[in-house]
Amino acid sequence: MKKHFGIGLLSVMALGLLVGCGPSGSASSDSSSSKKSNKDYDLLVWEDKDKKAGIEDAVKAFEKENDVKIKVVEKEYGGQLEDLRLDGPAGTGADVITIPSDQIGTAVTEGLLKEMTVSDEVKALYTESAMKSQIVDGKVYGLPKAVETQILYYNKDLIAESDLPKTTDEWFDVSKKFVADGKYGLLALWDQIYYAQGIMSAYGGYIFGEDKDGNYDADDLGLASKGSIEGAEYIQKFYKEGLFPSGIIGDQGITVLDSLFSEGKAAAVISGPWNLDPYKKAGINYGVVELPLTANGEHMSSFIGVKSYNVSSYSKNAELAEKFVTFITNEENSKVRYEKTLEVPAVAALADDAEVKENESATAIAEQSKYAELTPGITAMNSVWDPANAALQTIAMDKAEPKEALTQAVAQIKEAIAASQK
Repeated sequence: MKKHFGIGLLSVMALGLLVGCGPSGSASSDSSSSKKSNKDYDLLVWEDKDKKAGIEDAVKAFEKENDVKIKVVEKEYGGQLEDLRLDGPAGTGADVITIPSDQIGTAVTEGLLKEMTVSDEVKALYTESAMKSQIVDGKVYGLPKAVETQILYYNKDLIAESDLPKTTDEWFDVSKKFVADGKYGLLALWDQIYYAQGIMSAYGGYIFGEDKDGNYDADDLGLASKGSIEGAEYIQKFYKEGLFPSGIIGDQGITVLDSLFSEGKAAAVISGPWNLDPYKKAGINYGVVELPLTANGEHMSSFIGVKSYNVSSYSKNAELAEKFVTFITNEENSKVRYEKTLEVPAVAALADDAEVKENESATAIAEQSKYAELTPGITAMNSVWDPANAALQTIAMDKAEPKEALTQAVAQIKEAIAASQK
């Protein structure tokens, strides 16, 4: 029921962009000389926080080639859609935004994004998984910009690479020894579905099934399936044995987990590429590798997150915006962006680039991507997070058995989905 994207390095190194057309009935223009009447720029671009440097050269080149002015403003990419809801109707929103792929379905449903016209040649630039993340009901609403997935960080001062456990069972045993010595072995936020799905999926669990065309089926919920329950029962062992501290359960869990690793109190943690720099700044001598095998011999899965460029449905210059997005994410500009931001690029041709392949984190993400699956981008996914997390937290705190907690969560999710469709 889940879909793996075992395309090796190509799976993860496919970066792209989201593009679109002007809003229905609006005065869209591709003229390079038509300035907005009340602004000193032609396009407003919302870039991710601390990532502006990655596109500065490309922006200047585009401005020169098209005789236009681009204004780039940095914003946290997870919150740009919410900003567009408010600023778009007011006429102050961006023409181009960057958002995570699991927000695409909601954005399309709300009419915030432009459907884009993309040639097969352009689509072929990106991996299957990354490109799929931008398609809703057979229509393209963007192109991928960067990809990320979970990896395992380990403290080289606490455990050597040659001694790294290969399975979760081995990590279970090693963690017992670390706890006995006053530290922790492997830590993970398995009370959250974003991370727990990696275990549950390896046992055959899934969130949404897929129809014959590969589209997510919101009526086919697999959170309480046999595989999901078996995976949750395995997760429960780590909490019952005291291998995970109670402090990493709940909303503050991620802060506690990061602190324990940053302070040298944990041998390994499962996290994402967003911690590459913070852990480095904390002075931790760490390495990164793909996630381990589970007790049943399957490889741990993980969610692939895809960042994308999108054209707002409120843009008054949408054709120019689409042209800009296509340019900013071509192979040449994508490589420059990688060199300056170290976010794993999504252009397939960059998979064989020597500089990219030599990077340890990029290689780890590439290897893990063979076993990863897309974070569902349909609107119904919005109804999953809270009930699923609540169920996993009751399991972690030993307040309910997995079957009971997950069955109740599915009932809540179904109610929430039904309510959202009224």
